[in-house]
Amino acid sequence: MTREGEVHGIPADPSAAISVRGLTKTFAFHGGRRGSRLDVPRGQVFGFLGPNGSGKTTTIRILTGTSAPRSGQALVLGEDVVAHPERVRPRIGYMSQKFALFEDLTVDENLRFYAGVYALDPAVFAARRRYILEMADLQGRERELTRNLSVGWRQRLALGAATIHEPDLLFLDEPTSGVDPVARRQFWDLLYELAGRGVTLFVTTHYMEEASHCHRLAFIYRGRIVAEGSPNEIRANLSTQRVYDVTVRDADLALGWLETADGIAEAYLSGAALHAVIDRGVDRGAGALRERMVAAGFADAVVVSVEPTIEDVFVNLVSREREA
Repeated sequence: MTREGEVHGIPADPSAAISVRGLTKTFAFHGGRRGSRLDVPRGQVFGFLGPNGSGKTTTIRILTGTSAPRSGQALVLGEDVVAHPERVRPRIGYMSQKFALFEDLTVDENLRFYAGVYALDPAVFAARRRYILEMADLQGRERELTRNLSVGWRQRLALGAATIHEPDLLFLDEPTSGVDPVARRQFWDLLYELAGRGVTLFVTTHYMEEASHCHRLAFIYRGRIVAEGSPNEIRANLSTQRVYDVTVRDADLALGWLETADGIAEAYLSGAALHAVIDRGVDRGAGALRERMVAAGFADAVVVSVEPTIEDVFVNLVSREREA
């Protein structure tokens, strides 16, 4: 018989940075939600994706010891975070999607505050302060009020504060929300640097191009893990379907036609273009799809076969779960 905290008899893995088995959390409007088996290897950037309300933030709260599950098991850095959260908290860092630093304090005052939270020795703090200011490119701005920094600079400072105690595992909940593309890329360079130092990063994001840069990914929908693996393994979920990029002047009208056309499994906006997904068993190629669209009144349609993106898989998985 399967014990509490096991999935199909497989116990949680204490060697993983995070190992989850059958977590259940009760919500006021959604009833019970049951998580699946999830193992996050140490020293990797792990992306945790899902639509709003799917359970991403709740999962992080459980894994950081700030919320208790109804049932199941969660090992964090080899410790049972439900039974002994006090053993886990000193070894992890957390950065929320909302800026959590004090905007009426200076850069230096914020760092000193968080050094006090973790009771850092003065010599250790001095060394960490130098590293963080260099890492965040905030040298010379130590006395500047945090509210006067741009969003990108504030996110760097928040990352520095979350890692001031050199945690083994860092949770980042939508860390680049509202940050411009250049600042997002610079922020991710910092995350790769941390991973290179052996830190495990557990990141939630709704930017699909960011997800493709993770070592591994997991998709959560209504509290259940529906896919997990490397980006290439995730893309293999669409191995039985072909994705077409459709460019057309009247995208809204074309989308409506694609959504109801025979043989089109899915259709949705993807950036400035449309994506149409067709099962390989009925697929007749880009030329055939264009001919159908021209006959339907879209004479300017340009149809090109493309490799599926993480976004394509994400939309497909959510659609499957909704139908199920």
